[in-house]
Amino acid sequence: MAPPRTLYDKIWDSHLVDAQADGSCLLYIDRHLVHEVTSPQAFEGLRMTGRKVRRP
Repeated sequence: MAPPRTLYDKIWDSHLVDAQADGSCLLYIDRHLVHEVTSPQAFEGLRMTGRKVRRP
């Protein structure tokens, strides 16, 4: 029988895209709160590199 998992572990595992040997992880972020101060620069950076918001 598997040991019980915390809610944190379940959320982490469901968003984990890749884990590297050095311990760094790539997570999928399905929701991001937009901040009025830094968001224009972030969207401009996406526009300049030809990328789009994946799931607006």
